Amino acid sequence: MVKKMKSSTGGATAGKQQSSHLAASVKESAQQIWLAGMGAFSKAQEEGGKVFETLVKEGLSLQKKTQGLAEDKISEVTGKMTAMADTVTAKAGQNWDKLEAIFEARTEKALGKLGVPTAKDVDALVKRVDALAAAVAKLSKTAPAKAPRATVKTAAKSAAKPAVKAPVRRARKTAAAN
Repeated sequence: MVKKMKSSTGGATAGKQQSSHLAASVKESAQQIWLAGMGAFSKAQEEGGKVFETLVKEGLSLQKKTQGLAEDKISEVTGKMTAMADTVTAKAGQNWDKLEAIFEARTEKALGKLGVPTAKDVDALVKRVDALAAAVAKLSKTAPAKAPRATVKTAAKSAAKPAVKAPVRRARKTAAAN
């Protein structure tokens, strides 16, 4: 049995050696993985700032391009909206002019039916009155100064006398009848 123990102990020793060799190998691999991670971390810290700055620059460039495109689109839309507003305003103005013309025509027709003179009629009368006034002024300058005054006084007296006499005559006739 001792032999067996030796063999089993010998086998156990070989197994321990194998296990310690395996443990050492795993330990060495773990240390290498740890060191690789530390190296990657260090490298990321060193180059991370450079990568970050590069990303910021690319972001600024992209933002400027995007803003430029957005401003172009806004300008384009603003132009289209202005054109549409101008078109609508022009159409509204045309419709307003048509409405105004219809209103004026109907008003003129109604006033004509009522016998109200138009602006043209009034202008024609004004011209005739101006012509008559000019003719009267011309006649008054050529006639003697005393004659027009006497004529005016006489016309005023003759116009005033019948107006006074007519009521008196009526009053006499009414009194005589009673």
